[in-house]
Amino acid sequence: MKIAIIGYGKMGKEIEKIALERGHSVPLKISSQNLKEFSKENLEKCDAAIDFTTPDLAVGNIYKCFDANLPIVVGTTGWYASFNEVIQKCAKHNQTILHATNCSLGVNLFFELNKKLAKLMSTQNDYDVKIEEIHHTQKLDAPSGTAITLAEGLIENYSQKNTWKCDQEVGENELLINAIREENVPGTHAIKYSSEIDEIEIKHTAHNRKGFAKGAVIAAEYIANKKGVFSMNDVLFN
Repeated sequence: MKIAIIGYGKMGKEIEKIALERGHSVPLKISSQNLKEFSKENLEKCDAAIDFTTPDLAVGNIYKCFDANLPIVVGTTGWYASFNEVIQKCAKHNQTILHATNCSLGVNLFFELNKKLAKLMSTQNDYDVKIEEIHHTQKLDAPSGTAITLAEGLIENYSQKNTWKCDQEVGENELLINAIREENVPGTHAIKYSSEIDEIEIKHTAHNRKGFAKGAVIAAEYIANKKGVFSMNDVLFN
């Protein structure tokens, strides 16, 4: 399979390594240094694209892939204010997108664990809950897309909380997300239920970027010959 990498930084280079290990080729690698190569003609030579850029560029990159009839995996976060518009355009033009706040297979299993624990804890009124996420200082969005997905999954299954706030004082029905930025942290997410008696915590800790890259390449393999809107749940459970 021929994979286009849009955003050839640290993450893009890790994706390239995984893609080559899995027997694919990477004929197109786009960075700020070679934007002239980011053309419909070059995209049409590929079988799938993977985007890890920035929130302000993601939507335009998605539309370029749509115009080239190229399935795209979007690992960039922070662009979801345009989500409905993008999905409508995808359907209208019979295109393909897999969107993920986190491409790591482990994180997506963690999403499901979070939902199940929230459902169990919803009957326990002695606990309060919060989310903590830690990322490297270069991460542009806060809270992370992963933390938002965890918050949404928790709220869906835990009636004591109906909205979330980041790094602010919260009311009784509001879920706190603490977003911490430290040097050289690929990503850590923890959900903590605390009472006067004890604390129950689940945590996912990424040791490096390899998990995100591997998941992105597997996602690209999954959508290469499909049409429609997909998520990592489709990759893992369908």
